Amino acid sequence: MIPQDEDKLLSRARALCDAMEDEDDWLKREVLSHAGNRWAFSVIYALKEGGKLRHAELRRKLDGVTQRMLTRTLRQLERDGLILRLDHQEVPPRVEYELTSLGEGFLLHIIPMWLWIFEHAGDFRTAREAHLVASSERRDGSLP
Repeated sequence: MIPQDEDKLLSRARALCDAMEDEDDWLKREVLSHAGNRWAFSVIYALKEGGKLRHAELRRKLDGVTQRMLTRTLRQLERDGLILRLDHQEVPPRVEYELTSLGEGFLLHIIPMWLWIFEHAGDFRTAREAHLVASSERRDGSLP
């Protein structure tokens, strides 16, 4: 749950930063990497929308993903508990993937961040362009 009061939110963030161990920081970075990864986010979304899906079904839904990238993404999401791999032990083999409750929570928290980023994409681009110009001018000696 995210507190609505900005002071409470900032206080909570400070407490988390102060208490964070190196291992926690590593885990946070690994899990957050899924949020910025096109294929991870797409897999999670597809499983939320479509329920249990097989590898080939996911690949059809994710236009442009290679088999290797999809397999790698599925393994990483499974490792972090965001999806389940269901091997039905049948011949021919039948494996399905399903979103976990942890994966659903992840998706519901990440969507607002993605929306915010896309709403401010122009601001980010403008800031980057201004930084590039300023950096270039400093290198050229145009600015003190």
